[in-house]
Amino acid sequence: MESKEFKALKEQLFSRRRNGFDRLDGAERDTLESYCAGYKAFLDAGKTERLCAAEAIRLAEQAGYRPYVRGMAVKAGDKVYLSNRGKSVLLAHIGEKSLAEGARIAAAHIDSPRLDLKPNPLYEDGELAYFKTHYYGGLRKYQWVTIPLELHGVVALRDGTTVQVNIGADAADPRLVITDLLPHLGAEQNKKTLGEAIPGETLNLLLGSEPIGDQEESGRVKLAVMKLLNEKYGITEDDFTSAELEAVPAVKATDIGLDRSMIGAYGHDDRVCAYAALRALLDLDKTPARTAVCVLADKEEIGSDGVTGMQSAAFDTFMEDLCESQGVPLRVCFEKSFCLSADVTAAYDPNFSDVYEKRNAAYLNYGIGLCKYTGARGKSGASDADAETVAYIRNVFDEAGVIWQIAELGKVDAGGGGTVAVYMANRNITTLDAGVPVLSMHAPFETVSKLDCYETYKGMKAVFTAAD
Repeated sequence: MESKEFKALKEQLFSRRRNGFDRLDGAERDTLESYCAGYKAFLDAGKTERLCAAEAIRLAEQAGYRPYVRGMAVKAGDKVYLSNRGKSVLLAHIGEKSLAEGARIAAAHIDSPRLDLKPNPLYEDGELAYFKTHYYGGLRKYQWVTIPLELHGVVALRDGTTVQVNIGADAADPRLVITDLLPHLGAEQNKKTLGEAIPGETLNLLLGSEPIGDQEESGRVKLAVMKLLNEKYGITEDDFTSAELEAVPAVKATDIGLDRSMIGAYGHDDRVCAYAALRALLDLDKTPARTAVCVLADKEEIGSDGVTGMQSAAFDTFMEDLCESQGVPLRVCFEKSFCLSADVTAAYDPNFSDVYEKRNAAYLNYGIGLCKYTGARGKSGASDADAETVAYIRNVFDEAGVIWQIAELGKVDAGGGGTVAVYMANRNITTLDAGVPVLSMHAPFETVSKLDCYETYKGMKAVFTAAD
């Protein structure tokens, strides 16, 4: 075989992976930057699932969406949303075709690993005041010490009113911190594994050190802190029992790299896909053929349980209400629907190459990652999309000019993880995982590629507008 013929055959038959920047239309560079600027603003506004839900609703209302009320008549072109207890959001742009033809769904989650306050958190020790915390989701505890933290959430009072708490987000605000052992005294700590070096019960937020009252009294620093909180928020110690307060990193989303090609922030998992799905829905310039649905769920990081998680009936109820308005059984809609489970995947990290299988790993700047299965080891906990589904999305993305790649969460024996895909698939909805590759996933400060963010947005929009 001649060299020319060999090269032609190789070009024809072999997969050719190319960096997305070698494929991106030059005219799209400005669009990419504009999109990412909006995304960074979204991250800064939505440090918790409550704040994220509120920001999503604000953007939706700007785009002409209105609250859905059960029994409301809906027709093609209508744009509606439903807030589920202020912690998750369901949105729909009603399509031209009946829901009997199915919907096109993008499902992401807006909760992220963090530190929650315990119900009885406030205490004093060594004349220092602290909050006790309980970590939420699969975080690495050692990463949360010695970094500045903010506190956000609500305190629900006995009279039914709620108080919004925001400490650390404003430039003039103080920050909180969790201390760590100095290296001079850390000989025994150094012998422990990373998972053991910082016990969960030592993740205590340092609140203050200045006492009030007579020096003969006890609990002076605790009282000083409680006095400050009472003056600002009108709460007492017993009110913490019915509070939902979250400590999150006190960092702003920022460009990373001398070339500004990446974004560093807290909460990319999974707000990077949530924003892509939301923005793609809001940016639809005409009524889609099939109803386009965006699900921004809560509780994914702890198994998607609870009334705001993907395993709850909230999504089914919303869709059933829409179906009833058209006289369509929910089961008929679900079996004809398609869902892109929009969640992040692991980006190949050369510093830790031993846990990745390079042929099937996702890489920065290679576009949205398609993940046929998630789960752990022998695909445990995976929905494992069928070949036809993967082929369908390949075609949709290629037709829309979306840059995409194959993704897998590390070597088979290295571990694994899950998404909401399994819960959508269990509803008899054809489902495939896809999302942005992330470096330092679940860390207080994660990194993503701007190009991958933008291509994920394009991919979501392609799903919503697909002809078939």
